[in-house]
Amino acid sequence: MTDSKLTVRVPHNLVEGAKRYARQNHTTVTRLVSEYLRRLTNQSDPLDPLGDAPIVKRLSGILPENVSVDDYKKYIDEKYGNRD
Repeated sequence: MTDSKLTVRVPHNLVEGAKRYARQNHTTVTRLVSEYLRRLTNQSDPLDPLGDAPIVKRLSGILPENVSVDDYKKYIDEKYGNRD
C-alpha cells in the first residue's frame, strides 16, 4: 500500500494531547489517525464512532428484548425520583 500525506488543521492543544497519548502508548500520531480512519471507514454507520467499541459489544444484548425506553424512564424515575 502506498502512503499519502494528509495535512489537517486542528487546535494546538489537541495535537499536543495526541502526541502525549502516542508517547504514553508507544505509538505515533500517524498510527493513531490511521487506525481511527480505518475503523471509521469499516463501520456500517460512520456517524456512530462507538459502534465497534468493546464496551458496546460487551453490553449489547444484556437487556431482555421486551424492555422499552419507557421501562427505562420508569426505572430511572423510581431510582432517582421524578425531577420534572
